[in-house]
Amino acid sequence: MSDRDKERRGLPALLFPASSRRVPGKRGINLALRSLHLVGIAGLAGHFLYRLPPEHWLGFLWLGFGAGLAMVLLELYCDGVWLLQLRGQAILGKLVLLGLVIPFPQLLAPMFVLAILISGFFAHAPGRVRYYSLYHGRVVKALRDADGGIKNSGQP
Repeated sequence: MSDRDKERRGLPALLFPASSRRVPGKRGINLALRSLHLVGIAGLAGHFLYRLPPEHWLGFLWLGFGAGLAMVLLELYCDGVWLLQLRGQAILGKLVLLGLVIPFPQLLAPMFVLAILISGFFAHAPGRVRYYSLYHGRVVKALRDADGGIKNSGQP
């Protein structure tokens, strides 16, 4: 643990390590989780688009939620910079949109379709879009500068 990490404690130290953490087999893990997530979301279409009874889609909800949560936790473990990039903010935005169906059930189908469109866009967008940080106003692939300090908004 570096001296800088020893100075920082709690959630910031956990989310923003001095250097990104590596997970062996991360690409394969992500591929498996993404595939399971897609199966879950496809099964949820029964609820969002056709209002089928819960017994037809509840298992898919847990599969999609569980795999999605695992993908988010994996990204956050590696480096919290994901939260500041559009790719992470898009996920959080989709959760907000889908949460709107709780008070506004008439939005089930439109929010589901919108979440899928957002997913498709960010899954295939170039890196300059996915890694763009609204906070920094530029592409940010790492949150640390050469000295290990956290970059502030507007810093090169």
